[in-house]
Amino acid sequence: MPHPESVEPGPARTALLNVRVLDGRRLTEPCTVVIDGGVIAPDNGTSGARTVDGSGMTLLPGLIDAHVHLHGPDTLARLASHGVTTALDMATWPPQLLAALRRVPDLTDIRSAGTPAIGAGGPHARIPGMAHDAIVRRPQEAGEFVAAQVSAGADYIKIVVEAPGEGGPDRETIDALVAAARTHGRKTVAHAATAGAYTMALDAGVDHVTHIPLDRLLEPGEIARMAGQGQVCIPTLTMMEGTAAARGNATAYRTARRNLAALHAAGVPILAGTDANTQPGVPFQVAHGESLHHELELLVDAGLTPAEALHSATALTARHFGLDDRGAITPGLRADLVLVDGDPLTDIRATRALHRIWCAGIEVTPAAVRTCRPEEAS
Repeated sequence: MPHPESVEPGPARTALLNVRVLDGRRLTEPCTVVIDGGVIAPDNGTSGARTVDGSGMTLLPGLIDAHVHLHGPDTLARLASHGVTTALDMATWPPQLLAALRRVPDLTDIRSAGTPAIGAGGPHARIPGMAHDAIVRRPQEAGEFVAAQVSAGADYIKIVVEAPGEGGPDRETIDALVAAARTHGRKTVAHAATAGAYTMALDAGVDHVTHIPLDRLLEPGEIARMAGQGQVCIPTLTMMEGTAAARGNATAYRTARRNLAALHAAGVPILAGTDANTQPGVPFQVAHGESLHHELELLVDAGLTPAEALHSATALTARHFGLDDRGAITPGLRADLVLVDGDPLTDIRATRALHRIWCAGIEVTPAAVRTCRPEEAS
């Protein structure tokens, strides 16, 4: 995809007039929001500022996709043009590619796990082009693996957890990876797509669990334990829906949806992530950018309110990944902003009606995202 066209910046200050702002879990009355350079500034008037009339529109914090895979600058371009101003990458290698994608001035800002830790016999070991140093065979290798990822710039550590006997790292190795990550001040994210893998991830005390089981309902005790341990779920419903469809098993997605609803009801924090990728050899390829809008719709379908779904793609993800400079529309924070037609608190599909987007104060042209008609909604 071509680089999203940067809009002529004009004056250093831009004033967005008459916008209703997503302020936590509600919309404000129409007000003015000022962009000054790369940050949101106090409203000190519009003198000398370029003005944008946002009457009838909603201003959202830039969206955060809590689970993507990066494949090059075109990945960032797609994300930015769909209002995803921050992306949390869950596996990109080699380090040179990842370094080239960091802090590109007018594209989506990223954080990354770098190379994931996998077992020698699991499905991930068979993904074409998987990094040879991703395999961690025994607990004694965990410290070296984590140190290498931290040295390469990893912001957190990704561990691919499989159910016992399915080829992932064993429990002792997972424990050692979690301990090594904590020694380096890094949080852990566990891939866990089955109920058995969820149990292992909970036992190991990982910080975040990504995906949601398709194979069976989680036990009430497991759900209560996850809530009690303060662990976070990134369900990637878009990926689970696509995987179930590829297998011709509609019942599996209904299981995933019920699992997500139960976790949410128990108070487990839910973060919006899609597993966007173009990787050969994976169960389903999820489109970058557009898929986050679908993810929000699936979260609402699973029982979150529109406000909760938007919170999961903005301030909540920022909080749980330590991104203190974004996720809300507050003076002093990054000017990551998305202006949409309509009210997404009334109809979550309004997030697709992208009007203008700013990445750290730099405006980019939105993709032509068609707002689906009610009869087309899944």
